[in-house]
Amino acid sequence: MLVVGFGSGPLQANCYLLAAAAGGPCVVVDPGQEVAAPLAAALGEHGLVPAALLATHGHPDHVASAAALSAEHGVPLHLHPADAPLYDGDSVPLSPGVYAGLDVDVRPVPGHTPGSVVLGLETPEGGRVALTGDTLFAGSIGRGDVTAALRDLLAAFPDDTVVLPGHGPATTIGRERAGNPFLAGTGAHR
Repeated sequence: MLVVGFGSGPLQANCYLLAAAAGGPCVVVDPGQEVAAPLAAALGEHGLVPAALLATHGHPDHVASAAALSAEHGVPLHLHPADAPLYDGDSVPLSPGVYAGLDVDVRPVPGHTPGSVVLGLETPEGGRVALTGDTLFAGSIGRGDVTAALRDLLAAFPDDTVVLPGHGPATTIGRERAGNPFLAGTGAHR
């Protein structure tokens, strides 16, 4: 699986492109502020065409460019219905499904916003990826509390799952379970 990520906008929110392989359709996750130029460069470099836009939540730093990209590429933004009021454009309800040949699981993790979700994928190579938006970061979490939904999320993914957060560097579930001070006591997993 091809994963391309870059930070953009004043808050350096991460935007990700996911594809089964270069030279085909891709999913764009969290097309936030000022993504047009880096997104066009990444699409061109890897020969990708957006097949869907997905959002981990509806804050502007994660969806500000979605309306323009939706119009340009003729693909909708998939957003949890509880976050639709946060977004000025049109969206369709986000649900689990196959996008650009990738089977995407959607796990609601309300707290950061009412419609915050984590997108889970199993790669064709057998790895696991979790796009956590502003729910879980490397060494931190998106709010000052650990909700039951976040604990359930940690239990759902094995330690070797790669975490692609909404801001900052990638990490793994195991690394966060072992060393994230906000997650002390959440227990070990596979």
